[in-house]
Amino acid sequence: MYNQLYAAWRREIDDPTLGGLPPDFYVKIAEYLAHIREENSKIADKKTVKVNLLEHEMKNVERILGELLDLRYRKILKTITRLYKAPIELLTEEETKMCQSFVSFAETYRQFAENLKEGGQTPITVTIVQSTTQPTQQTLNAPKTEFKQPTHVTHKRLTLRFIKSIPAIMGADMKSYGPFTAEDVASLPALNAQILVKQGLAVLIEDSNR
Repeated sequence: MYNQLYAAWRREIDDPTLGGLPPDFYVKIAEYLAHIREENSKIADKKTVKVNLLEHEMKNVERILGELLDLRYRKILKTITRLYKAPIELLTEEETKMCQSFVSFAETYRQFAENLKEGGQTPITVTIVQSTTQPTQQTLNAPKTEFKQPTHVTHKRLTLRFIKSIPAIMGADMKSYGPFTAEDVASLPALNAQILVKQGLAVLIEDSNR
């Protein structure tokens, strides 16, 4: 596992683009670190050569992992800011989940900024759903719990006819769409549809609200 970690770290340092990782990469790293700590704890004499080697390995792994995470964090943010979608084919399961809300925010904010500079505004519809779940337990003398209201963004949709083939994309509603071939017709979130039309990949047929 150390060799895989080192290779991933070197790749992120040497290449300015984001490298791909297996979906379970971080799960295996966590198991690897836990194994090293377990092996170290089994050795009674902490002054042995094996203990020193294990501690040295642990420090190297922690340093490399920290730098890898920092590099990937910055590259993922840069990619989302540029493409307005998460490069899910390159991400681990944990990274994919963490990117979901940021992708929606980045694309919505970009559209808002563009329309504002043209003298208009993008309607942002927010549906508030009151939670009906009641607490089953309360700590004695604790202040009353305030229930958070989950917020759901309603995405306007546009119907497109594709004039070129494209791979699957992540929608602003965090759903996967595609892949599409020429002459396919599909309804996508407006933010994604407008980008595809501007790129000359599809033409608008009609719009509808979900």
